[in-house]
Amino acid sequence: MATVWSIVVAGGSGRRFGAPKQYAALAGRPVLEWSVEACRSCSTGVVLVLPDADDTEASIPGDRHGADLVVSGGPTRAESVRRGLSAVPGDAEVIVVHDAARPLASPDLFRAVVGALDEEGVDGAVPGSMPADTIKVVDGTGYVERTLDRATLVAVQTPQAFRAGVLRRAHEQAAPGATDDATVVERFGGRVAVVPGEATNLKITDPGDLAAAERIVAERQAAAGQR
Repeated sequence: MATVWSIVVAGGSGRRFGAPKQYAALAGRPVLEWSVEACRSCSTGVVLVLPDADDTEASIPGDRHGADLVVSGGPTRAESVRRGLSAVPGDAEVIVVHDAARPLASPDLFRAVVGALDEEGVDGAVPGSMPADTIKVVDGTGYVERTLDRATLVAVQTPQAFRAGVLRRAHEQAAPGATDDATVVERFGGRVAVVPGEATNLKITDPGDLAAAERIVAERQAAAGQR
């Protein structure tokens, strides 16, 4: 079995949320702790990337939010991931990158993206779902240029799993502007597979998303109590 490490990216400022959303309470625990715990289902170790000003306090044992290692993030998401990569041991064979803002990803989803790497020639795997809405490309003045075929489109989530060597080399050569790690690997020439995403794997962007996550947690807890 491959040695798997995970990086939880929690370095954002939370401008759209109105505060650093990674610290918002979800069912009594910070959002980022749910995400770190989710990574434990598939990982030998977890690196947590926090905003630059937060890493000193968080590096104190007991304040790591469940992670094995804590590092400072950078000014961009890609830089934060690179700093996380520098903390991942060199013997890791698979590296999973997960956004702290997706605290409800299931163990099955982690197993799916890691398992997809068993196929020869696959460098990375991401969860994705077909968009429910029609997607149009617009020009700079707000007029439609063309309509895209939904059958060829997926909305991508995290966790995203990669062969460690490919992800490291791709980030060493990455140009700015990538919004996720699959894009970095794709630009490097890597082959990325898509596995089915989860409707409950929502991304917390605004307070309404947090309320929705609270409902999902309550439903899961109720279902577990009925077993």
